[in-house]
Amino acid sequence: MIDPLFWLGFSLLLVATSLTAVLVAAIPALQELARAARSAEKLFDTLSRELPPTLEAIRVTGLEIADLTDDVGEGIKSASQVAKQVDQSLDSARIQAQNLQVGTRSVFVGAKAAWRNFTRQKPTRRTGDRTPSNEKPQLTLREREVLRQENHRIKAEVYRANDGYNDVASWENNFDEED
Repeated sequence: MIDPLFWLGFSLLLVATSLTAVLVAAIPALQELARAARSAEKLFDTLSRELPPTLEAIRVTGLEIADLTDDVGEGIKSASQVAKQVDQSLDSARIQAQNLQVGTRSVFVGAKAAWRNFTRQKPTRRTGDRTPSNEKPQLTLREREVLRQENHRIKAEVYRANDGYNDVASWENNFDEED
């Protein structure tokens, strides 16, 4: 019977030795774990102090960027309107310059015509050669008819189409005959 009691004591001794070895081995690990816990505590404390102002600064920066974007958009719209106004002003100035040029040219042409008319020698009137319209002899009906036929014939000859002007040979012959 000693045997079971011996084995019980021996196993208790082994368990105690094992616990002691585990505790001896666990002490440095527990110390490192305590150090890590303190570091984590310091980190969390720093984050709790620094993170809200940083997040607030980021939020404010985002709002400022949005405001600047709006301002830039308004500036672009304003610049676009100014560019349109400048373009319209340039168009208006160009039209006014053209009108001024036409007006100036008209004034110069008028002044030039007036100067020519003013400096032109006036012809001397010959009152004796002209007969007043009421003193002209009246034409008889027959004379008027003859004049009308002559005028009609002359006009018809003048306006006759294809009068041989396109015929090169006739031109050459006409010139040769005249020489």
